[in-house]
Amino acid sequence: MKKSPLFQFAWFPDFKQALTELSSIVMDKPEDWDYKGNPTGGFPILYNYVHHTFAKLECEQKILIENDYAIFNTGLVTNNQEEVYCYFQKNKNPNTNIPWYFIGWRKASDRDLMKFKKLPEIANYFTNPLDLIYDTRLDLRINVDHIIQDNITRFPPPVNTMDSYQLGILIQGTINDAKRRIKRNYKTAIPQYYNGKLQLLLPLCLVSKSKADLALVVEKENDIYRASTILTLDMAINNARLIAKPDDEWLKP
Repeated sequence: MKKSPLFQFAWFPDFKQALTELSSIVMDKPEDWDYKGNPTGGFPILYNYVHHTFAKLECEQKILIENDYAIFNTGLVTNNQEEVYCYFQKNKNPNTNIPWYFIGWRKASDRDLMKFKKLPEIANYFTNPLDLIYDTRLDLRINVDHIIQDNITRFPPPVNTMDSYQLGILIQGTINDAKRRIKRNYKTAIPQYYNGKLQLLLPLCLVSKSKADLALVVEKENDIYRASTILTLDMAINNARLIAKPDDEWLKP
């Protein structure tokens, strides 16, 4: 299996321990970096976050290298709003082609970072802030057949045993509920970043009106929204957390 860009860049003696340390440093220590639907007892959301953040920063050429040291901005902060960086030194092991070695996580004020004249910026996932907000005035076109046929295993019981016609009606109704909810609170539509695209996630409350079961993925093209797939909430939080910790309760980790 091909290594991730981060593991091609640097050697981590114990990445699991590194994530444990990072989770203890960053803001909102009660934030649960584990999945809700299928908890692992670890930090799968944080694991995904760090790997995808590095890949994005590498594309944006925001990995800062000075002499024998390198850093990148994790995009996370402490309770005092200090930015947290991932800190490396050149790998001195002659038996590997991995160029860097992980030293640890460092706050912006840490003496180790004084060797860098300017600290690197966070990853950028959007150019127009309006793309983060669902515009209820625009048309939403839903490929219901594709959503059902390609994603039936993601639907919870007893919904997953309904025939396609009944399930299609239920989906349309829950989407209308979600749009009404967005009109009351724009934060209901949560931005996610996937495959180089900014998309929005809408809650689908299929079994109970008080709890989201799935997330509808909505993408804007030529001032028209299009929806053709759904995600489990575990999948959705992985993508959404890259941009920010979701404010709305339906997708909070």
